[in-house]
Amino acid sequence: MRNKKIIIAIDGLSGSGKSSTAKLLAKEMNYKYLDSGAMYRAVTLYIIENSIDYKNLKKLKIILNKIRLEFIKNNASGSYQIYLNNENVHKKIRSKKVSELVSEISKISIIRKKLVQMQRIIGDKKGIVMEGRDIATVVFPNAELKIFMQADLNIRAKRRFKEFEKLGKKITLEEVKLNLIDRDDKDSNREDSPLKVTSDSLILDTTSISLEDQIEFIKKEAKKIIN
Repeated sequence: MRNKKIIIAIDGLSGSGKSSTAKLLAKEMNYKYLDSGAMYRAVTLYIIENSIDYKNLKKLKIILNKIRLEFIKNNASGSYQIYLNNENVHKKIRSKKVSELVSEISKISIIRKKLVQMQRIIGDKKGIVMEGRDIATVVFPNAELKIFMQADLNIRAKRRFKEFEKLGKKITLEEVKLNLIDRDDKDSNREDSPLKVTSDSLILDTTSISLEDQIEFIKKEAKKIIN
């Protein structure tokens, strides 16, 4: 594609394939991949590991200044992985404990504002693919291309279950499904930056299409804008 760089903002339901699609899309377009969900998970992991009372907003604000998040390219895979205070936490942030708490942490306004600030700084140079739940609505409302991904609940549960299996996490498919239902409800109904579809977002239902087709769909739309 030409030298012009754009921001591709991908929002959607948990388990709809946002991460897998965004990672490979960024790789094929030679863009930087930013996973906003990983950032919230990393903050959640820090809170868990340090036994922080996240309801104490004064202490939480101080703690946030001690957290440094970076996306560093993995030479072996070519993908970007998240580092929390110089530690690669790519696998640790997918734990069951983090998954159960991350929606609660994501609702906290001072955390959202801090991470949005970080995300906008990273996105200043454009040439990025970013996915999450409020990328098109809050983080990059002026993104040149906005995608909203969705999929059938059972399909999403199976996808997430396989992810846990690969990581060696012991959890049942039913538990994963219930976690997704709870996550959908919390994400869509929170007061601060709820998950929603913008009027200029393109809907991409991934229930019955392959990962390759998902990527091709977005690449074609991106090419229209770049050209």
